[in-house]
Amino acid sequence: MHMLFMNKILPILVLPIGLSLLLIVAGMLFRRNMLIGIGILVLGMFSMPVIGNALMRTVEGWASRVPMASLQKADAIVVLSGMVLQIKGAPLGEWGDAVDRFEGGVELYKAGKAPVIVFTRGQMPWAPGAIPEGELLAKRAVLLGIPEKPILLTEIVGNTDDEAAGTKKLLGVHNGSRKKIILVTSAFHMRRAAILFEKAGFEVIRYPVDFRVSSKSQLSVLDFLPEAGALEKSSTALREMIGWVFYLAMR
Repeated sequence: MHMLFMNKILPILVLPIGLSLLLIVAGMLFRRNMLIGIGILVLGMFSMPVIGNALMRTVEGWASRVPMASLQKADAIVVLSGMVLQIKGAPLGEWGDAVDRFEGGVELYKAGKAPVIVFTRGQMPWAPGAIPEGELLAKRAVLLGIPEKPILLTEIVGNTDDEAAGTKKLLGVHNGSRKKIILVTSAFHMRRAAILFEKAGFEVIRYPVDFRVSSKSQLSVLDFLPEAGALEKSSTALREMIGWVFYLAMR
């Protein structure tokens, strides 16, 4: 729970929206117009597509998808959670932005890249009534023709660190033995996820998906006008950068 707080809640205070609000509130309390101005400037700057896209490209770090044919075979395909919205009337949930994680994992399994596919049973402590995501993904995989036997589920997990530990427990990785996995997650999340899975003792083949920035987009005047989508990209990218620093410091 302590790690979950550090990873998901504490960074909010230094991300664009949280930092801007802190500056503006501090400026109002202490009657410092400069602080208010800096807060507005920070919010506006990180809301520009040219900034959001640049930050996202930095954390994605990949120019394109890895050709599936070039991937070595592995002991397992591991698909990280974070793509399903659970709402009433949708027993298997509805897809969020990162559905490419699921599709990529299924395609890899059907291509014969590993004998088993692992879904992580993601569930946040503040949503105890939610169905662990991996259980929904397993049912969706069966509907797409994957047999039940090669589908494996981790224990309940709350963040990427938990996913790595849960997968290690599931696949039986012990000191002195390294299993090879194909790790499937969003491109922006891959670097941090790979660090944690390698730390858990896996040999990791990276298969990034869910790219958020097009490699073919050209700069225009619209890229300098603030928009909510750009602010989201900036926040996501900065959160990943904070994660890099945190986990590298803990190594």
